Amino acid sequence: MGDFSNRVFRVIAQIPRGKVAGYGTVARLMGSPRSARYVGYALKHEPDPALGLPPLPYHRVIFKDGHLPADYLFGGPGVQKEMLEAEGVIFADNDHVDMAACEWDGRDFDPTADLPTAPPADFDWAAELGE
Repeated sequence: MGDFSNRVFRVIAQIPRGKVAGYGTVARLMGSPRSARYVGYALKHEPDPALGLPPLPYHRVIFKDGHLPADYLFGGPGVQKEMLEAEGVIFADNDHVDMAACEWDGRDFDPTADLPTAPPADFDWAAELGE
């Protein structure tokens, strides 16, 4: 995936401790709002060391409804849940993060990372959303 994966990694590196982001949020912040599934694919690869990124908080990326992925990369949802709870993430029930309390909306996303935070001015939302 190359550049796409590297853009995913740059966004994920900025998810704050105690917060989570959905795959779609990561895709939107990197300027590819309809690429949530590809964000998941990118997470299965290590970032390019030349990016100089800190260890990535992969465990902070979950489904938009707060559910944890069943095939979490580092040992299953039990491990991911433990990691999130250790950071202070609140769970609404045994399987879902309280998104109202813990969802990262990207407001503090660093635009100097060379990633778009919004679509270009001529972006056609109706066409993109299939309306």
